[in-house]
Amino acid sequence: MVKRGRIIAFFLVVLLLAATMGLTTNNILNNIKLGLDLQGGFEILYEVKPANKGDVIDRKALVSTVNALEKRVNVLGVSEPNIQIEGDDRIRVQLAGVTDQNKAREILSTEAKLTFRDVNDQVLLDGTDLVEGGSSQSFDGENRPAVGIKLKSADKFRSVTEQVLNMGAGENLLVVWLDFEEGVDSFQAEAAKPNPKYLSAPAVSNILNETDVQIQGNFTIKEAQELAALLNAGSLPVELEEMYSTSVGAKFGEQALDKTVFAGIIGILIVFLFMLFSYRLPGAIAVVTLSVYIYLILLVFDWMNGVLTLPGIAALILGVGMAVDANIITYERIKEELKLGKTAMSAFRSGNRRSLSTILDANITTLLAAAVLFMFGTSSVKGFATMLIISILVSFITAVYGTRLLLGLIVNSRFTDKRLGLFGVKKSEVANIADVDDDTEVPTRFDKVDFVKHRKKFFLFSAILGVVGVGLLLTLKLNLGIDFDSGTRIEVLANQPLTSSEVRDELEKLDIEPSEVILSGNNKEIGVARLVGVLSQQQIAEVKEHFTELYGTEPSISTVSPTVGKELARNAFISVLIAAVGIIIYVTIRFEMAMAVSAIVALLHDAFFIIIMFSIFRFEVDITFIAAVLTIVGYSINDTIVTFDRIRELYKKKKVKTFDDLAEIVNKGLRQTFTRSIYTVLTVVITVVALLIFGSESIRNFSFALLMGLISGTYSSLFIASQIWLVWKSKQLGKGQLRKSDETEVEPEV
Repeated sequence: MVKRGRIIAFFLVVLLLAATMGLTTNNILNNIKLGLDLQGGFEILYEVKPANKGDVIDRKALVSTVNALEKRVNVLGVSEPNIQIEGDDRIRVQLAGVTDQNKAREILSTEAKLTFRDVNDQVLLDGTDLVEGGSSQSFDGENRPAVGIKLKSADKFRSVTEQVLNMGAGENLLVVWLDFEEGVDSFQAEAAKPNPKYLSAPAVSNILNETDVQIQGNFTIKEAQELAALLNAGSLPVELEEMYSTSVGAKFGEQALDKTVFAGIIGILIVFLFMLFSYRLPGAIAVVTLSVYIYLILLVFDWMNGVLTLPGIAALILGVGMAVDANIITYERIKEELKLGKTAMSAFRSGNRRSLSTILDANITTLLAAAVLFMFGTSSVKGFATMLIISILVSFITAVYGTRLLLGLIVNSRFTDKRLGLFGVKKSEVANIADVDDDTEVPTRFDKVDFVKHRKKFFLFSAILGVVGVGLLLTLKLNLGIDFDSGTRIEVLANQPLTSSEVRDELEKLDIEPSEVILSGNNKEIGVARLVGVLSQQQIAEVKEHFTELYGTEPSISTVSPTVGKELARNAFISVLIAAVGIIIYVTIRFEMAMAVSAIVALLHDAFFIIIMFSIFRFEVDITFIAAVLTIVGYSINDTIVTFDRIRELYKKKKVKTFDDLAEIVNKGLRQTFTRSIYTVLTVVITVVALLIFGSESIRNFSFALLMGLISGTYSSLFIASQIWLVWKSKQLGKGQLRKSDETEVEPEV
């Protein structure tokens, strides 16, 4: 008898979830802060150096510098800037939504050391003589913009003006400097220029005994306001040298956001349709739990006050494909139990129980890779890793507990007792319960496929691939981006198709010689130029001004110093190594060493395959490439663990005596998990292909790396990892114990 109360409860829960999401989603989306790659802005990594000989860069100096920078950012009117200390001598500044990036760069890097000097460049007064916070924008006697300052001592100012007055006619000038460079600047050299570097040089005609002083010059009101605010923020106690910088034009950010969100909607909708078609009722529940999963991720990100970046959106979209994995594992288990003749209620309980450990193991290994990404990644990669970690945790909750709650209400209502079609199971596939015992296994459509028989062909194919890959890497090499090779990357966006020569010619007008120019975009409207050297702040300002005037869109510019390039390369290697070691340790503890090493060999196979593809197609290898490799490491081990979990389960049931016994276990394990492996990779491929086709150009290489890795990861999980385990296990159990059942020779070495 159908229990209507549980069905009503099911619909009430679904309606409650839908109402909650519908009423609050807009507020959550409006609250989430967008990163600079989605709304424009820039990021700079400064190396902090002593301003004077003998100064020490300690924690106190770094904190003082951060405080000074924060005051300066307030001058720019930037909402919620991100300024962080990194290591012992570095500060990273991220400013999203800055309208005038050149001005922001100038204000940040200006030391703001105000000095009053004579015509011989001798210091008479400096910033220490000013009243803190006493600067303001004012007007001179002719109503021209000026900057008013307050001095601490009227007596000291009287003494200074007297000294200058006594220098005689023509030399009685009080020269006001901002950031005077000793040994570089001089009044005599600057006075001859039409636009001297000093702020002003008023003549002293009488002795002044006052504390309120005006700095007069050719200021606009805005310039006078900025100078006053800069003086109030205080001078930097150190010197800042740019080690790394990236700036994104607002138009680039807007396009990236629109394209990637659209790609996500397309990918997620196709995944939803796939689940509905493949699993019927459980598929519909998966659509509900996946919708809740997306909502919860955005909610948690809002609570964390996180900054959403382009890779972060990619991680969210990719997470949908990966979150389905837990549903597929559970649903396939339930279908197996139903085919063995169990009732829907019994199959539901058994399927959930038997799939839990598999889901847990698969998620923990992916979590390991994501944690490593967070530890060693740069800011954008950290955003990806953060979203990936949240996705893994939330997907476990929604896919396991959310599915159990909703599907449990329907199953326990008895509505599905005689409606196996709701689970995608035909009556002809169901065995007679009387004929089923503990050793009965569910027949699959792949029972005639012998995966083990062709293992040497798989090994040979991978070996050939490896040899060819090494040859290609030695000849073609990798197309290293500036993240690893240092240099400058300029990305311009036009409202018309571009040519390489056009971009090159425009850069040469600025005395910039690009090493290469690549065109991209649907209509070749994006030009990407790479330079060997690192552009100065002045050159970056000139490039931005030139292309903004030319195309109406501010270009995106990234610079990486050789020091940072080497560090990124080293950290990339360390991160992959740590992820591999962590996975070996975990899989060894949960399974066994033979499975752990087999899994790692398969992972190295996948990573190498991605590298070869990037070498062949000449895609640029940047820091997001490492994020893609580590994501595939986590995903591939996820797939491998599901197969190993089934092999371990079968191994415990069977008394192994011969090599054929082991081969039979591996074959059965692969056959029984084959549908799950194909379905899972298909859902993730759907989201990745959507990103590749419809997503932003900025993550095109990242998406391609993921796609190649998914293909290789599925291949290695099915045809490499389990086959290596088979060979290794046969050696472990002893050559004398494991012989062919119909032959006397031992399994030959492979």
